Amino acid sequence: MMKPIADLLGWAGALILLSAYGAVSFRRIRPESGLYQFCNGLGGIFLVVNTVYYHAYPSAFVNVVWIAIALAARARVKARSAYPQAADN
Repeated sequence: MMKPIADLLGWAGALILLSAYGAVSFRRIRPESGLYQFCNGLGGIFLVVNTVYYHAYPSAFVNVVWIAIALAARARVKARSAYPQAADN
C-alpha cells in the first residue's frame, strides 16, 4: 500500500518543483515570492518521502537541504515584509 503513495508523492513533488522553476524562469512568479518558496518546500518534502521509501539516501539528503533553503528563504521573505524599511539597507 505504501508504494503507490510514495510514487504519487514523488511524481507530485517533481511536478511541483518543475512548475515552480518554470514559473520563475518565465517570470510568472518572482524567486523571492512566498509562493515559490512554498512550492520548493512542499515539492522537496514529497520527494524526501519518495527517496527515503526507495532508500535513495543521497537524493533524500539533497531534498532535505533543498527544504532547509526554502524555509530559510521563506523566513527571509517574511522578515522583509514585516520590516520593509530594513530591506532597503
